[in-house]
Amino acid sequence: MDNITMKVVKELGVLSKNDRGYTKEVNLVSWNGNDPKLDIREWYPGHERCGKGVTLTIMEGEELAARLLDFYNSSSIKSGEDLMEIPQGAPDDPADIPF
Repeated sequence: MDNITMKVVKELGVLSKNDRGYTKEVNLVSWNGNDPKLDIREWYPGHERCGKGVTLTIMEGEELAARLLDFYNSSSIKSGEDLMEIPQGAPDDPADIPF
């Protein structure tokens, strides 16, 4: 198996920290010398090791940000509606997701 290389180009923020010292972070990361991508994953202190995560292109990150803004600005969230009432199961078309 080929070695995978990574370089954290820009640290955008820490989302949380667990008892073992790992942090869930949002960063711009270059994998294998490619253009940096938006990256969300758990990191060991000093970025020595990392866990599984999600890597998004800049366009995918912009789309995610727009969907999250829609979700958090929705009237159901502002009114305190229970999030457990969101339908379970994945729709065939992502456009059918209710938020």
